[in-house]
Order: sequence, then C-alpha cells, then structure tokens
Amino acid sequence: MEKHRIYTTSFASVYPHYVAKAEKKGRTKEEVDEIICWLTGYSRKEFEKHIAKKTDFETFFTKAPQLNPSRNLIKGVVCGIRVEEIKEPLMKEIRFLDKLIDELAKGKAMEKILRK
Repeated sequence: MEKHRIYTTSFASVYPHYVAKAEKKGRTKEEVDEIICWLTGYSRKEFEKHIAKKTDFETFFTKAPQLNPSRNLIKGVVCGIRVEEIKEPLMKEIRFLDKLIDELAKGKAMEKILRK
C-alpha cells in the first residue's frame, strides 16, 4: 500500500503554515513550538534540529522521544474527520497536531490546549 503524501512531506515545509495560522489570529510562534514540544516530547533544541534537517512527518513522529499520554484527550473534527476515530496511528498523530493548532488559532487558552 502506498504511503500518504503527508508522511514523506518535510515537517519544515508545513511548520511555517502552522505558525502563520496562529499569528494571523494573534498567537505566537513560541506557542506553536510549545504545543509541538508538548505533543512530541522534543526539546526546543531537538525540534529545531529536525526543522533544519527537513525531517519528514513520518520520521518526525516515529522518532519523537515521548509522545504525550494526554494527547488521547484530544477530541474533535479536523478536515471533516473525528480525530479520535482515526485508525492509522501516524495519521492520528498528525491530526492531533492539526487539532491543537486549530484550537490555538481559535483562541483557546494554552492550559486547555495542553490538557492541564
């Protein structure tokens, strides 16, 4: 079976779109970075290395040091699909990130986004 195109896409090529979406709604790059690091367990330094190396989405998520166990509390719809119903594990992780960025752009408090 052929991999979904997003798996081989460079995370660094999509990252500016996450930041732009957040900044357009008055949020910051730092908040986007905090969300990504919270979800994946990467330190800021490790995260920046992946951006510089243009790591693809599949590698970015499979090499994540510690996927946050609270990510399973993320519920809702992204691209017309309920994230909690996605069966394919890697796609689910990617959609979790999409949902968190959507919540940030919609003005949700960081405490709630990070499921504290």
